[in-house]
Amino acid sequence: MMKVGHANINEQQAELAFSTQSVIFDKLYAANTTINYKRGRVRSHVLKLLKPGSLILELNSGTGEDALFFAAKGHHVHATDISTGMQEQLKQKVVEYAMTDLVSTEINSYTQLGQLKNRGPYDHIFSNFAGLNCTDELEKVLASFDELLKPGGTVTLVILPKFCLWEILMLLKGKFRTAFRRLFAGKGSKAHIEGVYFKCWYYNPSFIERYLKDNFDVLGLEGLCTIVPPSYIEGFAEKYPCLYNFLKKQEDKLKTSWPWKFIGDYYIISLKKRN
Repeated sequence: MMKVGHANINEQQAELAFSTQSVIFDKLYAANTTINYKRGRVRSHVLKLLKPGSLILELNSGTGEDALFFAAKGHHVHATDISTGMQEQLKQKVVEYAMTDLVSTEINSYTQLGQLKNRGPYDHIFSNFAGLNCTDELEKVLASFDELLKPGGTVTLVILPKFCLWEILMLLKGKFRTAFRRLFAGKGSKAHIEGVYFKCWYYNPSFIERYLKDNFDVLGLEGLCTIVPPSYIEGFAEKYPCLYNFLKKQEDKLKTSWPWKFIGDYYIISLKKRN
């Protein structure tokens, strides 16, 4: 019982943090070169899995940048989030860009997908940029996928692993807490947005594979911001454009290779439900 209460409190704090940030979220990140690189990588990965006119369930959809992107490609997206503020921003965009026929919304926690009003079934389930790292009950989220997906349906998750090469390199700057925060975050690592604190947990690809192995097969795994510096190293791309472009080329070559696919700031993992 204590775990449920703990999870609910953390979700409430995360909801407050992201709702508070929602009105400035796009302004903060829209022009960030590395974030745009990350979005491009994730979207390219997902597009390879989608059939024309796919029905997508998006978890932690935020302000809807990805939902609108996939809708513009002719796909139908049911965009869900626990943050009322993020959902409000998304709804405004859906109207502004005349996407009401392609994008629907629902406030719902991904730990309670059994309570979704729109249950699909879906062709694809998608979660971007570590939204799923905000729960210590990821196994509960994963257990919901089988029922929500069509036979042969696919899943793409973008997750923070327990080891990040760039964070370990922070030892060279004496930032010991940053360097080891993932490795020693068994009870959760503190994060804060707009002055609101909540916890994050880290999951290696083996965790996802273990909980989905009975009904899913892994389609692909690639590291994201393994060689390219993470977006929190601000201004890198602008200060060193030639080096940044070189690092991008190296990551594009090595993203699916060992050990690079395991040690990025994130990893992208896709799985397919067996027929």
